[in-house]
Parts: sequence; structure tokens; C-alpha cells
Amino acid sequence: MTVSRLRDIPGIGVDLVGDAADAVADPDFLRLENLDTDLRPPAVAVAATRAAIDDDAANSYLPFQGQRSLRAAAAAHVSRVAGRRYDPDTECVSVAGGLNGILNTLLATVEPGQEVVLVDPIYAGLVNRVRLAGGVPRFVPATPTPAGWVVDPEHLAGAVGPNTAAVLMMGPAMPSGLVLDAEHWAALSAACARHDAWLIYDAAMERIRFDGLRPSHPAAHDGLAGRTITVGSASKELRLIGWRVGWVVAPAAILADIKLVGMANVVCQVGLAQGAVAAALDAPDAEADVTAATQQWQRRCDAVLQQLSDYPVVRPHGGWSLLMDTRPLGLTPAELAGLLFDRAKVAATAMDGWGPSGAHYLRIVFANEPVSRLTSLADRFRRAIG
Repeated sequence: MTVSRLRDIPGIGVDLVGDAADAVADPDFLRLENLDTDLRPPAVAVAATRAAIDDDAANSYLPFQGQRSLRAAAAAHVSRVAGRRYDPDTECVSVAGGLNGILNTLLATVEPGQEVVLVDPIYAGLVNRVRLAGGVPRFVPATPTPAGWVVDPEHLAGAVGPNTAAVLMMGPAMPSGLVLDAEHWAALSAACARHDAWLIYDAAMERIRFDGLRPSHPAAHDGLAGRTITVGSASKELRLIGWRVGWVVAPAAILADIKLVGMANVVCQVGLAQGAVAAALDAPDAEADVTAATQQWQRRCDAVLQQLSDYPVVRPHGGWSLLMDTRPLGLTPAELAGLLFDRAKVAATAMDGWGPSGAHYLRIVFANEPVSRLTSLADRFRRAIG
């Protein structure tokens, strides 16, 4: 690498597998490698996007912080989930997708050399952005159990120390489907207060839970309300991946810094898409829409778990993907991915670089294939590895 900031930043692997599957162009391939979904976006968002094409105001950089309708909808959405009110004018800014918001937030909160606490395994894109911002990832291992992934709240809190700038949590987490709850937030509340650390909450999938419960938001806890920075996105819950719209909601003082970073990074969001996202967030049936989509994803998840019941898969508690431990199979994740691709027409991604434990796991995305196709998965695995 020509610059030092890239030396510890690997690729995420998904692009390579996706490109290979695209090149084959075989409709029989099961596309389990990328966080896509074939479930359609809310109809109100599609209609608003079409209308925006003829709206000159949508074809503008202004306002740089995002259209007022989007900021109002995003602030109201986070307020409902967190149980506290956020001001759309001083405590919300629009960003070009959730990961743009994550990077802007890290650049506004992390000094070079400071630590950022993450759960392992975790999305490589989050780890890489910590490193791009000059931060040092500190991983807390999650434990796979027959019921799914768990992380001890006290271990999580114990990772927060005098050199911690922020705790970066996602729930359900990618790629494991780990869900955090009030017990974790309570433990982190005391630790973050003790060491004056921010809690950055990636809310991209918070309502995609398979337990039927509402999201557990850290800002709902008094000790974290003033320390929580929420980064949301339209990509997963609203299935608006190509719209590239997200938001950051936070206390006014730190949000001003995040806005400043945004002006020096991605200046503004997709103008044609902002009204569509606002319409989807504000729709009277918005909650029912996400619930219906989640039920479909859960059925697909259950189909994969049933098909692969003889293999070492770990049940997710939400999200779009699950993990398989390849060590009991005597294979590396990359070897298994290659066999599945070459022998069984299955595209799946090895988790190298996705936290320290990522080298043990293959990720299987269940959000982009219907149950009728996923029922071939057991036969395909037998074709690949017996």
C-alpha cells in the first residue's frame, strides 16, 4: 500500500464473490453472498422517487444537511424508537447511506490512536472505517450457542477504558444476527460515563428481529441518552439499497461536528431519493411494512437452518445473514466457498477480515432468495462436500 492508513484494511470479500457470480450469469446460482434482498421497497417510496425526477428542487446540492422533510421524518423515527425527542434542525443530519454516517461520526469522535470497542465477529466495513479514522479496534468476542450468539454485558463494559473514544454497536449485528438488549446498555452506560466515551449505534437493522420484540435503543437509557449517536439507513429495513440515504441523530453539539465532517466528505445525499425515504418513514403503515418484510426474511432464515441442520450453523436473532463454522468440516471458509461455487452453484462469502474470529466462518445471506429456491441448499452442500 502506498499510504499507511490502508495497510491494515483488507477487502471484504463480498465484491469478489459477487463479481464471479455475475460473470457466470447462471440463473441457477443461489446468490447468498451479498446483503441484497428481492423484496420490493415501499410503494410510497417508489412513487415519490418517480415524482422527484420532475422536481427541480430534488436536483440540487441544497440543503447540504439534507431536505427538511427527510430530517423531520428521520428525527421522528429515532424519537419513537428511543423514547426521547430529537430536534430535526439541530440534532439530525442526512448522509449518503449508513456507512457514510458511520465514517463521518468516527472522524468527528475518534482521535488517532484511540480505541473503538466492537463485538466480534462484525462487518468488515465497520472495522475498516475505524481504521480509516485512525482508531484502534478493540474486539469483544461473542459466543455461539445452540440458541444463537451471546455476548456478556460485563465483558462488553469491561472493554471500555481510559483510551476508549467510542463503543460502536450494531443490533442485530452483521453478519451474526446478534441482538443487544437493555442489560447490555445498562452495563455500557456506567462504563461510557466513567471514561467519557461515545456510544455509536448502527441502527440499520434494529427492527429486523426474529423475537417479535421492539428494538432496544441505547438512548432510551438515561445514562446513555446524552452519549448516543444513532446512525440509521433506508437500505435494509426499507429495502431502499440503491437510494443511498441515511441519517445521523445525536446531541446538538456533537452533531455540529459530524455535519462539518460531512461537508468535507460526501457533501450531500441523493436529491431524488430523500423525499422517497421521508415518505416511507412517515407512512401510516410503516411499522406494518417492516414487520411483513421481517416475517418473510425469518421464513427464509428458518428454511436455511432446516436445510443445514446437519452442519455447524449458528442461529441468528435477526438480520439478513447467518454464519457457519467451517472448522468442524476440516475446511477453511475460503475452501468451502470455493467448493460451493464450483460444484454446487452457490455463492457465499468467507469472513476473512470480519473481526478476529471471522477466519472461522462462512456467511450465508438468506434475504435475497425465496424459500422455494433455498430448499435446494442441503442437496447443494452434499454436492459440494458430501
